[in-house]
Amino acid sequence: MSTGGGTVPVIVLKEGTGRTTGREAQKNNIMAAKIVAEAVKTTLGPCGMDKMLVTSFGDVSITNDGATILKELDVQHPAAKMLVEVAKAQDNEVGDGTTTAAVLTGELLSKAEGLLDRNVHPTVIIEGYKKASEKAQEVLNKIAIPVCLTDDKTLRDVAITSLNSKGVNVAEEHFAKIIVDAVRQVTEEVNGKMKADIDLIKIVKKHGKSLDETELVKGMVIDKEIASSQMPKFIDGAKIALLNEKLEIEKTEFDAKINIESPDQIKLFLDEEERMLKEMVDAVTKAGANVVFCEKGIDDMALHFLAKAGVLAVKSVSSSDMEKLSRATGGKILASVKDLATDALGKAKRVEEVKIGDDKLIYIRDCKNPKAVTIVIRGASNHVIDEAERSLHDGLCVVRNAVEDGKIVAGGGAPEEEVAKNLRNFAVKVGGREQLAIEAFAEAVEAIPLTLAENAGLDPIDVMVELRAKHEDPDNKYFGIEVTTGKIKNMLDLLVLEPLRVKMQVMKSATEAANMILKIDDLISVKGGEKTPPTPSGMPGGMGGMGGGMGGMPY
Repeated sequence: MSTGGGTVPVIVLKEGTGRTTGREAQKNNIMAAKIVAEAVKTTLGPCGMDKMLVTSFGDVSITNDGATILKELDVQHPAAKMLVEVAKAQDNEVGDGTTTAAVLTGELLSKAEGLLDRNVHPTVIIEGYKKASEKAQEVLNKIAIPVCLTDDKTLRDVAITSLNSKGVNVAEEHFAKIIVDAVRQVTEEVNGKMKADIDLIKIVKKHGKSLDETELVKGMVIDKEIASSQMPKFIDGAKIALLNEKLEIEKTEFDAKINIESPDQIKLFLDEEERMLKEMVDAVTKAGANVVFCEKGIDDMALHFLAKAGVLAVKSVSSSDMEKLSRATGGKILASVKDLATDALGKAKRVEEVKIGDDKLIYIRDCKNPKAVTIVIRGASNHVIDEAERSLHDGLCVVRNAVEDGKIVAGGGAPEEEVAKNLRNFAVKVGGREQLAIEAFAEAVEAIPLTLAENAGLDPIDVMVELRAKHEDPDNKYFGIEVTTGKIKNMLDLLVLEPLRVKMQVMKSATEAANMILKIDDLISVKGGEKTPPTPSGMPGGMGGMGGGMGGMPY
């Protein structure tokens, strides 16, 4: 609102609009992002604590997975929402390092706040952060160690490092073996590069038994029952037909009337339907199939004929399961039974129905070199199984990253300290005000080993002094914090390994998010519009929501 020369107010923004500008807007945004980062900070590392999240419906989930915590939090502040987006992007892109990304973003903004107080312009900080991020990625690339698909032990160590900070560390050896075997099974060479599509690894969760009894099935597990009780419950040496067609008589597309004048004609009509279904079943058995998976329905009469022929059939299988079955068994998905031939059939050593608790599942076991596999998670309670699934997802992602990139780095805060050391040297060469921003970036990166030490109950100052001193020697670039003893040791000897891609993505996403928040100097929250019902006095509804949450004031 402005008074142009006279006393008549000129209303520019709609009444009820909240606005915060300049330093106040920046401080508000930085504060909101820092609070979100603080919320997940305590979950970082192998000694990180868990969070219990309770929804409005009373559903409880216990986790220390950064992405899950931030997803479940109903964050209102727009700057804080950006931090949630960072964690989501990190999870989608590399599958792990979500907490690290959120913590680093919070630290970068915290350090930037100190620089803003010293009258360093946001543009200078942003430019410095960009240069620092590029330099950090260069350093990480330089200290990376090569790894290949056949290096079973190293890949398991990468998986164990990821699982160590999760809720399944009681069965981490067992899980690590399953993860590496599953990723190796679905890895293919495409244009000279390794490609591991972890969407081809199906995860089935079943309550009961313990985490140690989680198994990898070299084939598929379908959450369905055998279509008829008359059919065999298992078949060895399975030859599998995959059909995308109803084994039913097609109804006419338009309304048709059939005039039947005598009982004989009804019999002929029914006999013809039966003959057509028998023909379909004969086409299946003639091709040599003894197992049928059908994406659509199967008529009761067709089921009767299939059972008579000793064929095991499963109906209404989802299209994603059909695709995975095709990859696992080597069979082709056919649109018509007429196209069935011996070479279109998939093969498996055994197909059987297994009862787990009250549920029945179809196991397709021991396919020859399957390109889709299944992990069946068992656990004492639903909370345990859900957390095991999250841990498994992170483990699969880190092993996939290591296989695809062929590069890993040490863990335990070692790469972060090496990056910080190099950035300090780099800052001196850059000079000017940007030097301050690069040094601030180096300090923010050091917050990761610092947080690891804090969460392990160690004295962070003592640990950081010792860690910095170690890294002064170029030969000690793989030295990090051993959280159990608080000593600074070589992480390669302790087999604490992480994929390079996770660290690279953390640097990229945290820098981008911090820079975006720093660029904002005006926060306008538009409330209402035509949809807002007027209050009894005829004025628009109160501010509330976003504007109120951001400390917005009527303008």
